[in-house]
Amino acid sequence: MRTIRRTAAMAATLLIAIGGTASTSVASASIGPASGTPSADAPAPVKPKGGTVDPRKVRWTSAKPIRNGRYLRVTWWSGVEPCTVLDRVRVKETRKKVTVTLYEGRGKDAQMCVMIAVRKSTIVKLRAPLGDRKVVDGAVR
Repeated sequence: MRTIRRTAAMAATLLIAIGGTASTSVASASIGPASGTPSADAPAPVKPKGGTVDPRKVRWTSAKPIRNGRYLRVTWWSGVEPCTVLDRVRVKETRKKVTVTLYEGRGKDAQMCVMIAVRKSTIVKLRAPLGDRKVVDGAVR
């Protein structure tokens, strides 16, 4: 009986320790770019790194024009690095629309991955200002 209680207490301590580590990771990934303070609303800014394992298309949730429409801030939900890494961003521009496709993959050094959702964003430069063109997600078919 003592062994069962001791095992249960160790398991509870381990779960609390893991939970504390996971919440710290989320908080550090949500640092607002302007103030440097944690913000639940601010997506973590990331840049494409390339060289990931098994890159695949990922849907984004918003693409907002910034800097007089010459750039787009693309936001999406993802996982923590190195388990989920932005590999590349493909932009195809026509006179009527701009298609933005995000590709994510696993980092080469990823081993055990925690299932935590992280809101991320990246900045995409356009060849010409957005103007009246429609922005389309290249991962949606």
